[in-house]
Amino acid sequence: MQAPTVFNPDDFNPRLGEAVALEPGLRRIVADNPSPMTYRGTNTYLLGEGAVAVIDPGPESGAHMQAILGALRPGEVISHIFVTHSHLDHSPLARPLSEATGAPVLAFGDSFTGRSDVMNALAEGGLAGGGEGVDASFAPDVLLADNETVDGDGWALTALHTPGHFGNHLSFAWGDALFCGDLVMGWASSLVSPPDGDLTDFMASCQRLAEHDWRVFHAGHGAPIETPNARLTWLIEHRLTREAQILAALREAPATAEALATAIYSDTPAALLPAATRNVFAHLVDLYCKNRVSASPQLSATALFRLV
Repeated sequence: MQAPTVFNPDDFNPRLGEAVALEPGLRRIVADNPSPMTYRGTNTYLLGEGAVAVIDPGPESGAHMQAILGALRPGEVISHIFVTHSHLDHSPLARPLSEATGAPVLAFGDSFTGRSDVMNALAEGGLAGGGEGVDASFAPDVLLADNETVDGDGWALTALHTPGHFGNHLSFAWGDALFCGDLVMGWASSLVSPPDGDLTDFMASCQRLAEHDWRVFHAGHGAPIETPNARLTWLIEHRLTREAQILAALREAPATAEALATAIYSDTPAALLPAATRNVFAHLVDLYCKNRVSASPQLSATALFRLV
């Protein structure tokens, strides 16, 4: 059993825009887009030597594109551009980088692929995503199926459909290492914000990954996760604890997602309370679909929830 990984936010202070070798055949460049949602910035990965794969090109930024191109060694070219998911901090640079290099963009689908029926209904009802923002124009050149493997110049990546943080979210297995996007991060629990985030899918994706013995996770933000299975266990238990807190509060009285978040996240800074409310709402949607809570007058972000 791996010991749990705990990161101090001050322990990860990379030089932005600089390519750093993480292990043989793998380099990381952190984009200059730090924020409460992106931590120090988005991690862009360069995999291989010679014909290189780029994983998560990052936000629309001329400086970051130059950092990626400038990291190529003499004779190297970019052959593939992989995108874990189409939040604005991960995918917008994919198209400009593709146009500059001729490399195709590979992903699970556009920004609306992989949503469950209940999330589509919430979106049609006017609920918009929160957090990092959605790249609504994202359109990959190549659609990757779950468990599909792409072979490159000395490397191979297997796409795993891991929705939860986002419907079109893919993780990419590279042997016993995993590029896990924003599904798992070491510096914080992942944001699950309906309708783009789906807690039912998130828990299933974490359980799926937990069935494999991983060596390391390379996440969309933050340092490498050296004890990935322990981190998955923590994330699953963390969500079950949140669920128990929500159910306990609803035993006292019906409440809205915002009221529940204010009570449960009592130590959270006010600026992060909207994200906390989204997380609570994600739990309530999951509980609603399991017929454990009801929503009045209907399922929505402002509904009044009560135990069934």
